[in-house]
Formats: sequence, structure tokens, C-alpha cells
Amino acid sequence: MTKNLVLVLALLTFTACGKEEPKPLVCTTKPIQPVQILDKPINFTTQRIEMTKAYIKSHYGKTVSNIEIIPKIIVLHWTAEMDFDKSFKRLEPPRLLSDRKDIVKASALNVSSQFMVDRDGTIYRLMPENWMARHVIGLNYSSIGIENIGGKDNKAEDLTPAQLQANIDLVRYLKSKYPSIEYMIGHHEYRQMEATSLWLERDQGYRTVKSDPGAKFVSETREGVKDLLLKMPPKGK
Repeated sequence: MTKNLVLVLALLTFTACGKEEPKPLVCTTKPIQPVQILDKPINFTTQRIEMTKAYIKSHYGKTVSNIEIIPKIIVLHWTAEMDFDKSFKRLEPPRLLSDRKDIVKASALNVSSQFMVDRDGTIYRLMPENWMARHVIGLNYSSIGIENIGGKDNKAEDLTPAQLQANIDLVRYLKSKYPSIEYMIGHHEYRQMEATSLWLERDQGYRTVKSDPGAKFVSETREGVKDLLLKMPPKGK
């Protein structure tokens, strides 16, 4: 009896020691942080809204009651101006500045962009994300523009690593918020989009040559968001 009792106790002790307590799961990856966006609105007056409606009717053949868009494209830009304040002031007024003789015949509506990214990677929202901005010929009615401070003299591919990361984060934010987004392009690729149904420009003579924001920057941004499976523009022009 005593021997049997000792044997049972020994077996119980062995079994208890053989069962290891499950270790708590420890996350070794950094959590995804929400993108930080600072609001710095440009002057989007009633006049500017009405001018935008007129632009939509003239260039896209649409009569609209508001200037809201369904975003389908993200367009990356550079400002060609190295100073944030100067770049902001160019976009702020409703009407084009007098030196924009290259596009004023198409409309006196000032150029704009939904976002601007400073050299240190700070992201500024300049206007409502789903309002139409004038930033790319033929595609304004379906696109969100991201301006980056840099591209000195419209030539230097000088955008910073901080801007690259900010653009990657912002593209991710926008795709998450607007599942309708299909494409991400550089401004220099905009004419390739003429082969798609998203191209709306009615004026066959209204085209400009663009180099921003540089092929390298666009390629690196695409690499950073490749899991989003955003389309590139069709090969062509």
C-alpha cells in the first residue's frame, strides 16, 4: 500500500513537471503608427470653388454641383522651389500668379494640391482630400496630388529620404482610406494615362512637359508600397 502510494505521488510529480506553462506571445515587430498630417489650408474661397466647377465643365465636359471627386490616382510631384513658405504662397490664392503664362490660357484657376511634404518629411494637408485640385492635366477629376518641396530648378533629383518615407506613409494612408485608388504615378508619367478611361482632357492642344518628381523617387516610392498592388501607367507617350 505504502509502495503504491509513493509510486502514484512520483508519477504525479513527473507529470506536473513535464507540462510547461505556455509562454506569453511577445510581438517583436514595431506597430504601424498612424501617419501624422498637419492641416495648413490654402485659400479655397467660393470664387475658387466656382472657378473649379467652370474648369471641370470646360476641360472635362461635366456640369457639377460640387467639386468632390472619387480618388483613383495618386500623383507625386516636386515644387522646383526649395522653400516651403514660397511654395505654399504660390498655391494659396484662388487665381494663377502672373508668371504662369504656360497654362493661363487654359484657365485662370490657380494650381493646387491636396498635400505638400516639406524637406524634413512633415506632411501638410492643404485642402479637403476629396476636392478637386488643379495639379495634373487631364486627370484632376480622379486624382490626389502630393507636392514635395525640392527638385531645384526643375532638374535636380534632390528629394530627401525623409520625404520618401513620408510619401510611402501617405500613399498607404490614402489607399486605406480610399479603396477606389488604383494608380500611383509620377507627374512626368501623366501623358501615359491618356490610354486609360480616366483621361478627360478635351483640349487637344493643352499639354506640358514634366520631369517631376524624378524617376528614381517614383521607383523607390513604388518599392515601398509594392504590397498595395497599385498600377503603373500604361507604357506609351
